[in-house]
Amino acid sequence: MDQLISILSEIKPDVDFATETGLIDNALLDSFDIVQIVGRLNEEFDIEITPKDIVPENFNSAEALWNMVENLQ
Repeated sequence: MDQLISILSEIKPDVDFATETGLIDNALLDSFDIVQIVGRLNEEFDIEITPKDIVPENFNSAEALWNMVENLQ
């Protein structure tokens, strides 16, 4: 999870990923951010995030992202 937070903070340094639970709902991430996150997570964790995985529920918080990563590994 620390590695995930680090990656997210590199992409969007002004967001507190440790506590934020509305990354999509509160428009803190835009489509370009999502593309960057998907690319980095695929590379760093050797997973394949497919279009069916790119839903708000998986991207609203670092915890949701981490759960998706773990499920895809």
